[in-house]
Amino acid sequence: MTLSSSVQPADLEVVRASYDRVADNYVDLLQTTGMGDIRTQPWLQASIDAFASSVRGLGPVLDVGCGPGTVTAYLQERGIEVSGVDLSPRMIEHAKRLHPECSFAVASSTELDLEPSSFGGILGWWSLFNLPREILPNVLAAFHDALVPGGQFMIATHVGDDDAARTEAYGGVAVTWTTYQWRPEQLTKLLEDAGLRVVADLRIPAEGVYGPLVVLHARRDT
Repeated sequence: MTLSSSVQPADLEVVRASYDRVADNYVDLLQTTGMGDIRTQPWLQASIDAFASSVRGLGPVLDVGCGPGTVTAYLQERGIEVSGVDLSPRMIEHAKRLHPECSFAVASSTELDLEPSSFGGILGWWSLFNLPREILPNVLAAFHDALVPGGQFMIATHVGDDDAARTEAYGGVAVTWTTYQWRPEQLTKLLEDAGLRVVADLRIPAEGVYGPLVVLHARRDT
């Protein structure tokens, strides 16, 4: 399924340019502090491990918004046939350099051409929060159609009631994007409306500079 241009976010190119600018700093922070490395966060690592177990044998997996490919590579190390896409060309340059054993391509979640029933799993790991509220339902519907029956989808994102306009990120780099925050029950409803049944719900309270966070694991039943 191809999402039509009528549902492209108005700020898509601005957000893409922002992630290109922060990509180098993001990778430096990942390598020097472990920021974004699930191996440093046991509950998040357990979520990815559960996702890997649930998709094994169902077909290929797509990591949407893969950034520099950290989670993509983690899944491949666990025997999952996985590829990654990201809207930022600079992020994909880093992903290919850091994880040459994996397959990566430049694409936004709203620019994907997904064949029906072609994936065993789709992952949206802190990568869909820049999608405007009117856009996300279309993306989830496309993901549903791209999954095989029994296929798995997992989303991780920020919890809140407000939309936060960001002007800097990852070491003070100038950016222009909005972080759309959701209540878990709102996201659950969106997933259900897209035909995806939530089978697990992990909520992590705020701690330090992180959170609150939610991870929802859903399944396409038919």
